[in-house]
Amino acid sequence: MDWFKNVDPQEIWQATQDTLTILGMSTLFTILAGLPLGIILFMTSKGQVLQNRIVYAALSVVVNILRSVPFVILMILVMPFTKLLVGTSIGIRGSIPPLVIAAAPFFARLVETTLREIDKGVIEAAKAMGASSWQIVRKVLLPESLPGLLASMTITTVTLVSYTAMSGIIGGGGLGDLAIRYGHYRFMPDVMVVTVIILIILVQLLQILGDRLVIRFSRK
Repeated sequence: MDWFKNVDPQEIWQATQDTLTILGMSTLFTILAGLPLGIILFMTSKGQVLQNRIVYAALSVVVNILRSVPFVILMILVMPFTKLLVGTSIGIRGSIPPLVIAAAPFFARLVETTLREIDKGVIEAAKAMGASSWQIVRKVLLPESLPGLLASMTITTVTLVSYTAMSGIIGGGGLGDLAIRYGHYRFMPDVMVVTVIILIILVQLLQILGDRLVIRFSRK
């Protein structure tokens, strides 16, 4: 169709691959950073095993600040740090650090909320049997909260899809960069439409996969 004359399948495919790479790497590092942070927030909160008001308050302030800054502004603010860390602030490598910095606190809060839903009696029973803090995390918190954690991972991954699109504003690569460079700056709405459709399909697939995993590992 002439309406899609500006769409280059090869370029769309390359941008899709770049988006999947960015999404995969940023999701991995977000989980690696956010999961321990969320566990620490829970464990140091009031009434928990490692209750520590100072540590909890300090971490909460950091998490709340990072969550409050709009992602577009955060990307710009951390550009010097990104360049120092990975050698560039653009492209696939340049996109990952700001994505992780933005998403990890968000995921940490979801983890904390999920852990709060665990029956306190289970934790108290583990403590009564002499379980260490690490044993409580590994044998009680993580197994009991697995469906909720999978749901939190799904929410975070879907959120990262929109973040990867926004990273195109600073030349982050992927579908977002393609949509902005061609769809917006060069007035090619057909390119914009195709990229949006691909992103919608990606989100739907991720949500379906996440929902199935939650059902698969749910004990109910």
